[in-house]
Amino acid sequence: MDLQTNEAGEIRSGMEKMRRAFEIYPYCTLALNHLANHYFFTGQHFVVEQLSETALSSSSHGLLKSQSYYNLARSYHSKGDFETAGRYYMASVKEVNKPQDFVLPFVGLGQIQLKFGDFKRSLASFEKVLEVHPENCESLKAIGNIYANLGENDKAIETFKKVTRIDPKDHQAFVELGELLVESDWAAAMEYLKTACTLLRKAGEKIPVELLNGIGLLYFEKAEFELAEQSFKEALGDGIWVSIMDGTAGSSIANWSVQYRDQSFFHQLEENVSLELPCDKVTTLFNYARLLEELHDTVKASLLYRLIIFKYPDYIDAYLRLGSIAKEKNNIQLSIELIGDALKINSKYPNALSMLGSLELQSDETWLTAKEHFRDAKDATDGKDPYSWLQLGNWNYFAANRPEKKAPKFEATHREKAKELFLNVLKQNHGNMFAANGLGILHAEKAQWDIAKELFTQVHEAASGSIFVQVPDVWINLAHIYFAQGLFQQAVKMYQNCARKFFYNTDATTLLYLSRTHYEAEQWQDCRKSLLRAIHLAPSNYLLRFNVGVSMQKFSASTLQKTKRTVDEVRATVSELQNAIRVFSLLSVASTYHSHGFDERKIETHVEYCRHLLDAAKVHRDAAEQAEKQTKQKLEVTRQIALADEARRRAEEQRKFQLERRKQEDELKQVMQQEQHFERVKEQWKTSNNTPGKRKDRSRHEDEDGDSGKKRRKGGKRRKDQKTKMQYEDDEEDQYRNEPEEDDYANMSRDPGGDRPEKAPDHLLAAAGLEDSDAEDETGHPQSVIERKRRAWSESDDEEPVQRSVQPTSPGPNDLSE
Repeated sequence: MDLQTNEAGEIRSGMEKMRRAFEIYPYCTLALNHLANHYFFTGQHFVVEQLSETALSSSSHGLLKSQSYYNLARSYHSKGDFETAGRYYMASVKEVNKPQDFVLPFVGLGQIQLKFGDFKRSLASFEKVLEVHPENCESLKAIGNIYANLGENDKAIETFKKVTRIDPKDHQAFVELGELLVESDWAAAMEYLKTACTLLRKAGEKIPVELLNGIGLLYFEKAEFELAEQSFKEALGDGIWVSIMDGTAGSSIANWSVQYRDQSFFHQLEENVSLELPCDKVTTLFNYARLLEELHDTVKASLLYRLIIFKYPDYIDAYLRLGSIAKEKNNIQLSIELIGDALKINSKYPNALSMLGSLELQSDETWLTAKEHFRDAKDATDGKDPYSWLQLGNWNYFAANRPEKKAPKFEATHREKAKELFLNVLKQNHGNMFAANGLGILHAEKAQWDIAKELFTQVHEAASGSIFVQVPDVWINLAHIYFAQGLFQQAVKMYQNCARKFFYNTDATTLLYLSRTHYEAEQWQDCRKSLLRAIHLAPSNYLLRFNVGVSMQKFSASTLQKTKRTVDEVRATVSELQNAIRVFSLLSVASTYHSHGFDERKIETHVEYCRHLLDAAKVHRDAAEQAEKQTKQKLEVTRQIALADEARRRAEEQRKFQLERRKQEDELKQVMQQEQHFERVKEQWKTSNNTPGKRKDRSRHEDEDGDSGKKRRKGGKRRKDQKTKMQYEDDEEDQYRNEPEEDDYANMSRDPGGDRPEKAPDHLLAAAGLEDSDAEDETGHPQSVIERKRRAWSESDDEEPVQRSVQPTSPGPNDLSE
């Protein structure tokens, strides 16, 4: 009861009582088992074994014996003696009638069986544990691992998901889920791995290097290189690799970066800096170097690979990556030497043998020995290495297409052997894209275009989703199929995409394929451009120069065959023919010293034909230039006529504009003159109204004569009109517009004596803007405003002497109100 409290003081008290029980009776099985259990946790395995064996010999009770066997089994288990532990676990299980009585030996037995790869029996043992404890996470995780090893990924995923539901803080279950989902669901795998990292950070535990390395690999696979680099750096932490990345490790890095086999740099560096590289970080450092290699930073990548070799000389993959970098730099000899260093470590390493065979297959001198290396790689893996099978198939296809003279039956035999090898690979791995690509090539060789196109299309679609599978050959092969079927536009697009995606437009062979497609499509200028780019990349390839000359010749001939040609086209034809003659002449000189794959007599034929075309082109050029000259003259005459018409039109518009402006100026001048005249008239009226005695004489005269004055005024109208006409002959059109001010009209209408007359004079009424009813009665129709104004002004001039004799009188108070 004290031991079950799980408290330190009570446990010490309980063990003291067990010791006293043992002293009282040394063969008490129950006390012996409890003491053995205690000493197991203290690490005193010899005591555990002695106590357990004594308990076994002193009891025949099944459950007690099972506990004794269990103590012995886990003691050996902890020491690494798995076989002995397994036997004791099995003996413990046999003493138990049902798992509910004592379940612990089933856990140990399942672990030992899992260790030895007996997955089915291990699964049965853990399932018995789950019968007693259905939510035991450790047993569930073990069952999940067993399902994963048996290839039942769906059951394994479901089991680990159950663990995460039972214990959401179990980071190991999330890690296992992430690893299981890498192949099928990249996003879910990344999410589970990130969740595991989050749980570890919240718990304050250190994140394992393996977990961060897995996250970095997932990012790397999806080409998210920046995130992958962050994960790798976090996993690596601080170390000498940081100095290497920063360039602060030594001043001779730049000079030493190409010396792949020289380790003296690290020997010098080790004298001043510690070059410690923990074994658990080697794989991550290798992956980081692989990432730098993918980013084309081969200098830093090679330094990291050599650091790994310096600390771990048996790390063969680092040698192979250095060999691959040397191969990319076209240093085949150095690559072979590095692979030889790897084979010195392990002469049967299949990857090194296959890589060496691939390098030898590219050389005409060593291609026969490549077959032996491929066979050695196949034998080293007992025929389980698909790459060696593929390379053997490639070797047979290469042998069938060799330029040496051989019997046709040997060619057919090699191709059938290649087909057999490719099919064997597909039987082992149905998704092997390289084997499918090889089969497509063999069908294309037999002109079975539809079958080959279907195979290439499937491989192209499968390879597009992974960064680790680079198959530029399938792009080129599919373009070849389009070319063979006459689909030149699709072929051009496929060649261009392949050159840009895999070779960054720096592969002369792909450009040669592209120029050939342009040639067959009669796109001569595009063909010439592609060939010129290829010559820039491979200047020593004289076949490219020969093809450039042929493309110039074809372009010129096709231009001269046109019914309608422009002068520029004919001039371009002459220039192209001259360049073609120059190219063929240079090739003729070069062929006298070395053989470049073309016949000198054929070049002379091309030169003669180009000269013949050049003579004809010069005649067409002269005729076209003459016609162009005449056309230009006609166009110049037409242009001059158009310019003259435009000048006349502009002159006419300018003349109309000047006339319009002059008219506006005249009108403005007349308006100003009228305003000035009106001002003079106003001044005259003001002067006449202010003259002494004028209004008095006028009033007296009106009183004496009465109505006779009216007649006099009427009778004097003719004189008034004549005088007005003479006096205002120039301004009569505009005088009526300027009326006298209101004050003048008021003064004119006032009576000097204070009494208004019965009827105002006509000219005063007109001057005041009032209608003359008597005049309307006499003439029978109303007078116009203009006539009334004119008459008012003329009468005022006639009566001016009379008005001067009239003395003005001050108006009465009633006049203002009236």
